[in-house]
Amino acid sequence: MSSSPLLVFDFDGVLVDGMAEYWWSARRAALRLRPDLHLPVSAPPGFAQLRPLIHKGWEMVLLAAELGRDDHQLSDTLADYGGALDRALERWDWQPSQLQEVLELVRREAIATDRSAWLALHRPYPGVPERLQALSGEAADWAVLTTKGAAFAAELLSAEGLEPWQLFGHEQGPKPEVLLQLRSLNRPIWFIEDRRPTLEQVRATPGLTSVRCFLVSWGYVRAADLTGLPPGIALLRPERFAAPLATWP
Repeated sequence: MSSSPLLVFDFDGVLVDGMAEYWWSARRAALRLRPDLHLPVSAPPGFAQLRPLIHKGWEMVLLAAELGRDDHQLSDTLADYGGALDRALERWDWQPSQLQEVLELVRREAIATDRSAWLALHRPYPGVPERLQALSGEAADWAVLTTKGAAFAAELLSAEGLEPWQLFGHEQGPKPEVLLQLRSLNRPIWFIEDRRPTLEQVRATPGLTSVRCFLVSWGYVRAADLTGLPPGIALLRPERFAAPLATWP
């Protein structure tokens, strides 16, 4: 068994801030399906409030359409996010796979027609590229595990000159399943996320109790998620992230 850790990073909200791109792509995807929608060019405030709850890309398209409804109640969606998604799918007569397909089509077209403009809608969090590049000096490998399509994450990493040990997109399945596969490497696995429910799901998955879980204090995390963390999930602030791995909580 190798003693060197494999650091597995979530992508959006941990390595890269893509909030501008989320609305840009979600809006265009929703308009492909319903050209009659009236959606602002700039993201409405409600979209930023909902972002910490979003787990998969197709949800962004659905929420863009919902935010375009005159009678949409943001408070209802925030209070019962899962139920709101189900009701919205029924209301629009859409399927998650359909929404994901249109979202990825919009992104592929954007990269093909104006890659620089699409890349400019994203920004790495301060110090992240440098810290990832420094990991090799600590005998640690790093991978990316994201619900974004792998091809799009690869484009963004390449633009920053970053090359992970391995990249897992939504095509490889749910995050706990991928982490279970990585356990076969017989080396310590450290998982870094900005979404507390995902970390709690990992902690509750049989076979993953040895995975060290970290919740970053930046990204799309909600303030309430940073307090009262359960055993097995440590808070990772920027100053600790920049410090040697031996000092991480």
